[in-house]
Order: sequence, then structure tokens, then C-alpha cells
Amino acid sequence: MAGGPTRTIRTGVGAVGLLAVPVLLAALPIVPLAWLLDAGVGVGLLVAAAVGALVSAALGPMLVDRRIARLPDADLDERPAAFVEYRVDELADDIGVDAPAVTIVRADAPNVAVTDGYRGARIVASTRLLSLPAADRDAALRHALVRLRRREAAFTTAVLPALLVVETVALLATLLVGRRVDRSPADRRVNRIHGYEPDRERIPAPVYTAAGLLLWFLLLPAWTPAIVGDRLFVAGRRRAADAAVA
Repeated sequence: MAGGPTRTIRTGVGAVGLLAVPVLLAALPIVPLAWLLDAGVGVGLLVAAAVGALVSAALGPMLVDRRIARLPDADLDERPAAFVEYRVDELADDIGVDAPAVTIVRADAPNVAVTDGYRGARIVASTRLLSLPAADRDAALRHALVRLRRREAAFTTAVLPALLVVETVALLATLLVGRRVDRSPADRRVNRIHGYEPDRERIPAPVYTAAGLLLWFLLLPAWTPAIVGDRLFVAGRRRAADAAVA
């Protein structure tokens, strides 16, 4: 019983961390602008909270739909596809949630994902999943439906754009910090022969490092709650769904 309140607190802290990510990203330009306009930092934070949350929630389903559209089509006959939809309908009735749309994509890993938002809920299953034994396949689908019922899918879909921005900027900052410009004399000579490397570096290596460190410094307030949210909310809710279908 002691694990119940602790688990709830951890989940709540993780959810707050994820919600803070779009707000903090929006606050980077909005709060300084509000200060320059003498509107006050508090007003800037309120505007950033509204803008960040609404923009992220609006872009999340669109981003997911575009990503799903780029996945390779499964090219299945009507019967296997209809059977998967039938199983999802039955399992959804058992769990007590409206049956989502089903998309089957070609993939080697037995994966299943679930998304939710104002565009509707959707389960994305791989063709490899369909080849699993019936019990394993149904357990994976049930796991996705449990996450859908608990609104976890809607929440993570809503904050996904902000998390993607954090991940992209973190990757760019890391690449800048670790950028190497010390090519060998032979490489430089070949490049100069072909005309696409100057005799001297246009940008010294310390400039790349400084730019990467500056990006990390600006990103750290958003990166920290993103990591906390991933560890406490996403991982915690996934373990809870595992226990529910075990």
C-alpha cells in the first residue's frame, strides 16, 4: 500500500515536468519581450504558459499523423487488417474504451504504439506483431489500450512537439561541443585541390564549442524537466500498464 501514494507523487512530478517543457520553451522569447514592454515578468510567464501548452497540444497530433504517414505501408490483404481491427474492437470493449483507428505498418520489430488527441485515437501496429502468438499479440494491444484509457497517450502526444525541440537542440549542442576540425594535412590538401576548403578555418574550433555550451546553457531549464518527466511519468505509466495486463 505504501507504494501507491509514492507512485502517485512520482507520476504527478513527472507530469508537471513534461508540462513545464513547452511553457519554458515559450518563455524564452516571451518573458524578455514582456519585460521590455513593461508588461511584467509575471504576465510574460502566464502568456508563455498559455501559448506553450496550446501550441504544443495543437501541433502534437499533426506531427504524429505526418510521421505515421511516412511509415512504410504493410500492404496486407483485407482479411488480416480486418482481423486486427476486430481484435482491437473486442479488447477495447473489455477494457472500457472506445475502439481507436488502426494502422498497420511494415516493420521487423513487434511494436505497437498509441496516440490520441483532437484528431482521434489511433493504434499503430507492426506486421511483425501480427506474427506473434495470439496471447502475446493481444497483450501488446491491451497494453496500448490501457494507456489510451488512462489518457497517457493524449498527454504524451500533446507535449511531444516540445520534447522534440528539446531533443533536437540538445543533439545540435552536443555536436557543436564535440565538433572536430583537426583534419590531417593530406585531407586539407585534397580539399583545397577540389576547391571546397579554404587555406584557413573560417570558424575556429573554440567558437563551435562556445556555441554548443551556450545552447546547452539555454536549453538546460527545459532539458531537466523533460528528463524528469520521461523517467517518472512515461516510464512509470508504462510499468503501470505492464502490471495491468500481466
